[in-house]
Amino acid sequence: MIPRLSLFALLAALAQPALAGTPIDQTRPLDPRGTVEIGNLKGRIEVRVWDRAEVHVGGTLGAGVEKLVVEGTRDRLVVRAQYPKRMGWGSGSRTEPTTLLLKVPTLASLEIESVAADVDVSGTAGRALQVENVSGDVSIAGAPRKAQIESVSGDLTLTLNSDEVQVESVSGDIRLRGRLDGEIRAETVSGNLAVDSRGERVRRISTATVSGDVRMKVALAPGGVIRAESVSGDLTLVLPRSLSARATGESFSGTLRAAGAGVEKPKYGPGSSFSHRYGDGDGEIRIETFSGDAELILE
Repeated sequence: MIPRLSLFALLAALAQPALAGTPIDQTRPLDPRGTVEIGNLKGRIEVRVWDRAEVHVGGTLGAGVEKLVVEGTRDRLVVRAQYPKRMGWGSGSRTEPTTLLLKVPTLASLEIESVAADVDVSGTAGRALQVENVSGDVSIAGAPRKAQIESVSGDLTLTLNSDEVQVESVSGDIRLRGRLDGEIRAETVSGNLAVDSRGERVRRISTATVSGDVRMKVALAPGGVIRAESVSGDLTLVLPRSLSARATGESFSGTLRAAGAGVEKPKYGPGSSFSHRYGDGDGEIRIETFSGDAELILE
């Protein structure tokens, strides 16, 4: 008769291989300008680029995950970790995290969706990059022509050389920088937002926040537009001394400051505003807050 303690140890040893992750090693052809759709509930998604007309998928499939799906055509390839149907996409407590490590053509477009997976993309220069995440952090470094990135509570660290950027977050912080000379739209609820165009002159930038603070360090293209709105978060705009724009600002109870501008306050009641022309005034800057402070700095 096997002692009870030894029996438990034997059963644990036998069960251990079933709990281990499954290594992934698959390769599929893809047009150099094709699209890769990637999905992973939790764990990590890492994407790097190479000069081959194919996609390699490595990493580890977490224990309890049903299977790895790799399907599609040379124009569009789908790579996703498939969880048991009875659990649904929004559940996964009985499964281990999955790590997907992909190598894709440099000019391939990417569509990434996750719930609690960290996302790390580097080198991509395709037509489009789209990322939707809930609680995982997102780190992007690349030059997609168009980037659209959304998160709920994860932080976004983005270095992009892109013509068009759209970023949204609820409570996660957003750090956006790069050679941004096109259109930028960034929104956050309670997370902080930092934008740095690295001296490039943007054509249009729009930011909105509820309680998060916003700091923008950008230059404005001729005829360009900057719009910044806040409820209770503070707004700070840092622009070059060569700025040429008509700037206006309004606040219900926040403090307004703008280099060279006089701030007007009504004799009775709340509110303050300013209007000032910098240089030839061929651009437009509009700042609005409810209770948050706002400042326009020239340096």
